[in-house]
Amino acid sequence: MQVDVAWVYLILVFATVFAAAQAAIGLARTAQQKRKVNRRLILAERTGGIAELVVELRKQRGLTASGDTKGGWAWLGGLIVRSGVPYDARRWLISVLAVAVVGGAMGFLATRSIFAIPVAALLCASGLPIVFLKVMAGRRATALGNQLPQGLEIIVRSLEAGHPVPTAIALVGREMSDPIGSEFGMAADEIAYGATLEQAVERMSQRCRHPDVDLFAATVRLQERAGGNLTGLLKLNANTVRERQRMRLKIKAASAEGRVSAAILSSAPLVAVGAIMILAPDFYGDVIHEPFIQMGLSGFAVWIVIGNLIMRKMVAMRI
Repeated sequence: MQVDVAWVYLILVFATVFAAAQAAIGLARTAQQKRKVNRRLILAERTGGIAELVVELRKQRGLTASGDTKGGWAWLGGLIVRSGVPYDARRWLISVLAVAVVGGAMGFLATRSIFAIPVAALLCASGLPIVFLKVMAGRRATALGNQLPQGLEIIVRSLEAGHPVPTAIALVGREMSDPIGSEFGMAADEIAYGATLEQAVERMSQRCRHPDVDLFAATVRLQERAGGNLTGLLKLNANTVRERQRMRLKIKAASAEGRVSAAILSSAPLVAVGAIMILAPDFYGDVIHEPFIQMGLSGFAVWIVIGNLIMRKMVAMRI
C-alpha cells in the first residue's frame, strides 16, 4: 500500500494550523475573561488608597465624586450609569463629532442636498449614541440577572462560614466577573470608605436599576431595620431571582414566534425598497420628486414605526 506524501504533508499542515488557531482562540478567551475579572482590581493597584479608588470608580461610571448623577438630564445620566461604559468626556465628544461628520457625509451622498448635512449630522450625533447606550444597558442588565443568583450564593456561603457581611460582599467583587463583580466591589469599597451597608447597597441599586438588584437591596434594608436571619433571607432571595429568570426565559421562548414575525414584517418593506432601488432605479426615481409620492412614502414609514411599537408592546413582558 503506497502513501501519498503530498496528502500526508497537507494533513499535517492542516492539523498544525487548526491546533494553532484553537490555542490562539483559547488564549484570547482566557485573557478576556481575566481582564473582566481583574478590571476593578487593576484599577485598585493603580490608585493610592481607598478614597481615591472610590472616587475614580464613580467617575468611570459617570457619577460625581460624591456618587450623584452628572448633568441636568437625569435620564441620560442614569442611562450612562446603567450602560457600564467607561465615562470619558473628551473621548465621548470626539466620538460624537466623528459620528456627526460621517452622518452628514452620508446624508449629502444620499440626497445631494446641502440642507441634509446638518439634519443628518444632528440625527446621527443625538440618536446613535443613545441607541448604543441603550443596547449596552440592556446587555448589562441581562448579565446582572444571570450572575446575581451565583453572587448571592457566594454571600450565603461566606456568611455561613462566619464572615461578616462586608467581607462577603467584597468576596463577590473579587471572585466574579463584570458586571456584578464591579458592582459588589464598588459597594465593598464604599463600605470601607465609611458608608453603612444599607447606604452602599442602596447606591448599588440606584446604579443598576434592575428589579433583582432592587429586591436584594430591599432584603438587606429589611434585615438592617427589623433584624432576622440574613442568610435565610438571601437564600430565599436567590431562589426568587432564579424563578424570575426562569420565567423570563419561558416568556422569551413563548414570544419567539411573535418576535421573529415582527422582525420579518419590519424588514420586508425595507428590503423590498432597497432591492427596487438597486434593480430598477427608475421605478421610484422618475416620480420620487412628486409631492403625492413623498407624502405616501412618509405615511408608510410612519405606519411601519407605529406597527413596530405595537409589536414591541405585544412581545415585551416584564416580571
